Amino acid sequence: MTARFAVGDRVRIADRTPPAHQRTPAYVKGQAGVVVYLCGAEGQPESLGHGGDGTPPMDVYRVRLAQTDLWPDYRGSRGDTLDVEIFEHWLDPAER
Repeated sequence: MTARFAVGDRVRIADRTPPAHQRTPAYVKGQAGVVVYLCGAEGQPESLGHGGDGTPPMDVYRVRLAQTDLWPDYRGSRGDTLDVEIFEHWLDPAER
């Protein structure tokens, strides 16, 4: 498998609510961040969540988001970030 994104790529997490099992937290949907690590391939969560075999495996990325983007009233440091691991099918390229 070839990873669609590389470390340093800016990505946007899809903002959708499928009727099936999902592994993407609501508070990161629609947000843009930067890929900081390629975690490797794992079984597809939508398949596994409904008794399937999870094939074919899908790449998972660690994406870093600014906490001030996630929570407008965030009172911590402007440099505070949150890392979240997201399956590739939830990611799209984001403009810089």
